[in-house]
Amino acid sequence: MSLFRLDASIRLEGSTSRAIADIVEQSWCEGRPDAPVTRRHIGLEPLPSTSWALSVQAQRKDEAGRSADEQAAVRLAADLTDELLDADAFLFAVPLYNFGVSQHFKAWVDLVITDPRMASSAGQPLKGRPAVLVVVRGGAYGPGTPREGWDHASSWMRRILEDVWGLDLRVVETEFTLVGVNPALDQFKEMAAEMRRESERLAAQHGRHLAGVAK
Repeated sequence: MSLFRLDASIRLEGSTSRAIADIVEQSWCEGRPDAPVTRRHIGLEPLPSTSWALSVQAQRKDEAGRSADEQAAVRLAADLTDELLDADAFLFAVPLYNFGVSQHFKAWVDLVITDPRMASSAGQPLKGRPAVLVVVRGGAYGPGTPREGWDHASSWMRRILEDVWGLDLRVVETEFTLVGVNPALDQFKEMAAEMRRESERLAAQHGRHLAGVAK
């Protein structure tokens, strides 16, 4: 059994999404100590911005008629898809940036979907496989908050992972991660700490679920 982990944070040090995902992975490794983990850091090693358009164009041509750039984009899409198809479980760590989905995660999804094996006409080759989505937000966007509805990322990611790809998805959400960084949020220190403790608890629980050692 193998795990595929994707990180979209643009930071290595001080990244909350990485820290929460580390807890998920640790629980996975405790349950599957000899299982391999494949990692892709799309925030630190972004995919080429032109790859999606090139791969889309390439799919409309015979292989012989594709340019060198189009062929490279198709190969990259195939490599990304291979990583998914070869995995038994998945961990996605994606922070909220500017109220929307990370451009790196969006570029990755768009490119994967150009591979014929992941196209809508191909069905759902990942259907039923367990996955955890770690979502991190600097502020708070829940019901009754001043910015309720400003999170334009989480629902989109769930639609892709749950509905389009058919993954058996569990979500860990952490808010107020800018408490202690933005002085305007200092009043929410205790609330932020409680949210962090709960997200860490869920991360460990979901990691065990991925490994198949707990529900």
